[in-house]
Amino acid sequence: MNLDYVQVRPDHADALVALEASAFPTADRGELLSVAGVLKQCEMFPEGGFVVVDHDARDRVVAFAMGCFVDFDFDHPQHHINEIVGPLGSDYHLEFGEWYYGTDIAVANDYQRLGIGRRLYGLRKDLIQRLNRAGLVAGGAIPGFANYKHDMTAGEYVARVSARELTDPTLTMQLDNGFEALGALENYWTDQAVDSWASLIVWRNPDFDPERLAAQRPGTRPGSAHG
Repeated sequence: MNLDYVQVRPDHADALVALEASAFPTADRGELLSVAGVLKQCEMFPEGGFVVVDHDARDRVVAFAMGCFVDFDFDHPQHHINEIVGPLGSDYHLEFGEWYYGTDIAVANDYQRLGIGRRLYGLRKDLIQRLNRAGLVAGGAIPGFANYKHDMTAGEYVARVSARELTDPTLTMQLDNGFEALGALENYWTDQAVDSWASLIVWRNPDFDPERLAAQRPGTRPGSAHG
């Protein structure tokens, strides 16, 4: 395959919206990516959006990942995604936010298990390290919970997947990519299949220099970066 990893552009919008809708068929379409959301990403933080194009398939868009910078409060982690990033996905982007918040990621069904998701996470990590941010945080889909929600809580499910006692199509892949799951998020989005639960995942940048980031923030001084 002749795959190309490029920065998100406005002309990708329709294809990205369709791709995410197909990847999350049980989620509320009103809470998934919209054309306006893609345009907002291009306006606010195009560097945070990655799109995969297959040139051997007439430049078909086959995968993407997007996100923005925020300051995340780990002491109060429960949230709906819109509370952190806004309804369009990057409304609340902070130029010097400490964390890259992963808003959207999807791979076309016929392009899965080819390492594309791993490469997208790698590009996100490269951006985080290049721009000296603390890491990546996100609410992650847990599609496998739909098969266990009558037998255990979402928190128990996330813990058992983290302990490698169960396998989840999404969370297990994220764990394999260096993430840790900090627990379950209630009412993170509207998805009846999993009763609107998600996992809270985080990857920490081992090279993060909080003093350097604090010095870059307008009106801050070294030592004042959020933790």
